[in-house]
Amino acid sequence: MTAPHRLLRARRVVTTRAGGVSAAPYDGFNLADHVGDDPAAVAANRRRLASVIGLPPERFVWMEQIHSRNVTVVDGPVSEPVPATDALVTRETGLALVTLSADCVSILLSDEVAGVIAAVHAGRVGARIGILPRVLDVMVDLGARPDRIGALLGPAASGRQYEVPAAMRADVEAHLPGSATRTNRGTPGLDLRAGLRRQLADHGVTAVVEDPRCTIEDTSLFSHRRSAPTGRFASVVWLEEAGEEGTA
Repeated sequence: MTAPHRLLRARRVVTTRAGGVSAAPYDGFNLADHVGDDPAAVAANRRRLASVIGLPPERFVWMEQIHSRNVTVVDGPVSEPVPATDALVTRETGLALVTLSADCVSILLSDEVAGVIAAVHAGRVGARIGILPRVLDVMVDLGARPDRIGALLGPAASGRQYEVPAAMRADVEAHLPGSATRTNRGTPGLDLRAGLRRQLADHGVTAVVEDPRCTIEDTSLFSHRRSAPTGRFASVVWLEEAGEEGTA
């Protein structure tokens, strides 16, 4: 009888503004420590997130997001936010990878067979310069296969509301095809999630789920465009043991 094969399951959570202790304009469940909120309130909110998910706070990995295409592989807890990166990748179970957003697209990726997950922060700049293909390359290097990867595109500014100058729309479309659109007002706009969905498909990732909420429209979410200064909500992914599978 061969040794049992470890079964893994990827878990994902997207938070909202509800349930935290932060005061206005960060009310209430702000999880960002770089936006001017009371550090004690942010710490309390992060402890609550850890309690609800069921992992110790020290098992959460945060990023210093800078709108880059930098990808960092982590193999255990870190004491400070990972500097100057916009994507985290791990094969470690029970390690929660966190991306923060308030209009940008959060992307949570997983290949449960290979035991590889990633959390990606993809704003206009990061999406334009190719953060997502770089993350997929790193995941493949660690054993993932595009046809096994599942993707969640989190809440973000929708093409209905994300108004940009025409030249900016054309520039992003040239680098991220499928992202150009028109807003509800008939002005040039961007739908980054549409462009990222096409990019995923072009790289062989077809199991894609999208949270359709628009951060600008939905007041249960933070939106920098709607009301700056404001907080950030979190998109979190982690691996957990789901049992063992043996073969005779």
